[in-house]
Amino acid sequence: MRVVESIKGMQDLSESLRRQGKVIAFVPTMGYFHKGHLKLFEEGRKRGDVLVVSLFVNPIQFGKGEDFETYPRDFERDKGLAEEAGVDVLFTPSAEEMYPEGFQTYVTVERVTKNLCGAFRPGHFKGVTTVVAKLFNIVKPHIAIFGEKDYQQLVTVRRMVKDLNMDVEVVGVPTVREDDGLAMSSRNTYLSPEERKAATLLYRALKEGERLYREGERNGRNIVKAVESVLRRESLIRIEYVKVCDPETIEDLETIEERALLALAARIGKARLIDNLLLSP
Repeated sequence: MRVVESIKGMQDLSESLRRQGKVIAFVPTMGYFHKGHLKLFEEGRKRGDVLVVSLFVNPIQFGKGEDFETYPRDFERDKGLAEEAGVDVLFTPSAEEMYPEGFQTYVTVERVTKNLCGAFRPGHFKGVTTVVAKLFNIVKPHIAIFGEKDYQQLVTVRRMVKDLNMDVEVVGVPTVREDDGLAMSSRNTYLSPEERKAATLLYRALKEGERLYREGERNGRNIVKAVESVLRRESLIRIEYVKVCDPETIEDLETIEERALLALAARIGKARLIDNLLLSP
């Protein structure tokens, strides 16, 4: 596995690979790898000749008072896991090179970022789309792979790629969960044992909403109320939002015609956790 630190070094390597006819699969990450990341790497190995993974904790997607400084980091651990997983290139740029003095250009995707996390984390998605656009220009991938746990992020990146005519195929990979249903996340490390136990209620609440949908409920508000009712059984959970949305536009749905995204965000201790299920016949 090659570790590349400079932007120019990564661009030169990618250009060389493309000239050789190699298909580049790319997984952008903020590190502190878990089984969810490893699933993305596995998908990348299947789809490309060369797997590039970026490891960059992106400062511009964190808002004031969020956890940029405390976000879990362990480069040597991540490097070992990436090598074991068959990653070909680990790209680890510095914030100083990614955002040099005088940096002033941002990519903004409008409507699909207004709801859900976008309503509670102003500026977050502008930071995400800007860094992803930069990484696409640096890594020059044919295929980019994202997890469906961050469903709004996946939809936002797809919208950006379509709107800006980027020549990248964006692939979503289903959420990887612990045995008790908790969606895998680097932020799960913030949870105390008691909080970790409480966090299992997030998935159970989503499954209750899914059960109602399977039984024929199509009123979005009724499904939201059922999910919130489950979450309120646990005093450690502070609900940020529970929403039923259109999976493409991320706009609230009063009535589900066919498919819907059931999404939630909640705070447990220091951790802000998100999860979702797609409701589909």
